Amino acid sequence: MDIGFIGLGRMGFPMASNLSAAGHTLYLHDASPEVMERAGKLKGAHVAGSPREVAAQSEVLFTVLPNDAIVREVYLGAGGILEGAHPGLVTCDCSTVSPQVTAELAPRLGEKEVLHLDTPMLGSQPQALDGTIFFIVAGPEQALPRVSPLLEVMGKLHMHVGPSGTANHIKLIHNALGAVNSVAVAESLAVCARTGVDPETFFQVVRNGGGMAYSTFFEKRVQRMNAGDFSPTFTLELMLKDVTLARKLADGAGVPVPIMEETRRSYEEAAKDGHGGEDFSAVGKVVEKRLGEKMYGK
Repeated sequence: MDIGFIGLGRMGFPMASNLSAAGHTLYLHDASPEVMERAGKLKGAHVAGSPREVAAQSEVLFTVLPNDAIVREVYLGAGGILEGAHPGLVTCDCSTVSPQVTAELAPRLGEKEVLHLDTPMLGSQPQALDGTIFFIVAGPEQALPRVSPLLEVMGKLHMHVGPSGTANHIKLIHNALGAVNSVAVAESLAVCARTGVDPETFFQVVRNGGGMAYSTFFEKRVQRMNAGDFSPTFTLELMLKDVTLARKLADGAGVPVPIMEETRRSYEEAAKDGHGGEDFSAVGKVVEKRLGEKMYGK
């Protein structure tokens, strides 16, 4: 199949690489010339000068982009996907964006007989590398027979959750819950530090004890945090974006979310302190700062 892929960053490049390894022809575009040079070396890859060129050559087109504004520009701006779109094209936006973006894109693309799916992902760079992403899929179900085989190459599972925008809603709510958990874990480690509890002992009890405190974040991040390893698989600045969008979603629905708001403030503080490019677990450094003593990497 002729596949388009726009946005070849930490997630997009390994996803495109997996499609290449599966034998698909790829039409690729990224804003970075260095990334484009690297992408051109993939088997079956053709680099394109604009999103419009990618759309014109593709049967199915994936986008993995950082925020609402860039998604709108890539799809609707000069030289964008809409200009190159043709009847029968399926577009899948894997970006984490507000539902309003999908509500704007889907009908505009529909005017050209293009089917648009919001297809955000659960997972970070390790899952993109080994092809175990979970895709949350929303939009016209008639697109699924064409898209599903490609999602199966890039991920372990995908689930259709409803009409356009539903996947955006679920992804934001999911990430906000993960963000809340990350701050709660950091605070628990601060209590360990102040009361003399060995953090590794605490980790083993929570991990193996079968209690309600266990979470995937706890499993994958606590030992890294204790070791002072905040190398990014999903950056703090991206999680700040997501929890901010989730906060706006809650506001629009009239739902009071004081814990989510306090979480957003902690992420905002961490970004202002210069941790935006680190892993999102670096929100714990705000808790460490508030504690006033060394918690990580001792």
